[in-house]
Amino acid sequence: MMVKNLLCLVAERVPAVRGLAAALLVGWMVLVGAACVAPDPCERGGGQGAPSYCLEPQQAAEYYVEKGLAYFDTMDSAANWEGEPNYSERVARWEWPPWLKLTAYTRDNILATDTLLQLYPSTVLERDCRFFTTQPFARCRVVFYYDDHDGRPCPIYEEFTFNDAGEMTFIEAWSDLPGMLPMAADDEWAEGQGVSRLSTRIPGLGNSQGLIDLDSEWMTQAAAEDLDVADFVQRAGDWYETWSAELEAAGDDLWERGCGW
Repeated sequence: MMVKNLLCLVAERVPAVRGLAAALLVGWMVLVGAACVAPDPCERGGGQGAPSYCLEPQQAAEYYVEKGLAYFDTMDSAANWEGEPNYSERVARWEWPPWLKLTAYTRDNILATDTLLQLYPSTVLERDCRFFTTQPFARCRVVFYYDDHDGRPCPIYEEFTFNDAGEMTFIEAWSDLPGMLPMAADDEWAEGQGVSRLSTRIPGLGNSQGLIDLDSEWMTQAAAEDLDVADFVQRAGDWYETWSAELEAAGDDLWERGCGW
């Protein structure tokens, strides 16, 4: 076993001898039936650095749909908003371009932005939220209508990741327009292979509490391997400053591009 592990390590880290190490490893496998096994991502950091897809639903299907709908109540001027959608302590909201990437980080900040959005009247009359057995457990296709934009429709696709307690830990949104979605055109609810979402790449969202640790070893490693994760970590260090800079750089046609007008 020690020889096998040594050969695996050499093969990974020293390209010049990768071929030799591979040949030796094949011989070793024939003799003892062993193989190099990739580390289980769900065991990263003793489970604390696990990705979101390591969790299974712990609530009824209706619960996740209800919380997805409640999230849009916070942005709907006509809705009877009586409570928050149950945010985690370190919940993050990421909105892909042309929107402004990290638009809130931590529960207190997202609650504050929910309150501010009440000053920017809109309605969300069209909502289709569904439950899925794999993360993100709630996925919604909605249409916003903003008073300040002559009531024109703005279609959005949004996903919600949860921890075991049923708290939202990550919110991820895209313009629901051709060329802006993370999945293939024939994959209506992003269930197929090759979906490009950030929530499944952020380590820590798959521990039982779904808590992100920006300073952890597993986050540092993920950021070194994934430019989007690195971008998230950098922005989360001061989300308001980076959000403000993104807004300033967005230009006057942000809504036209994001809503397809």
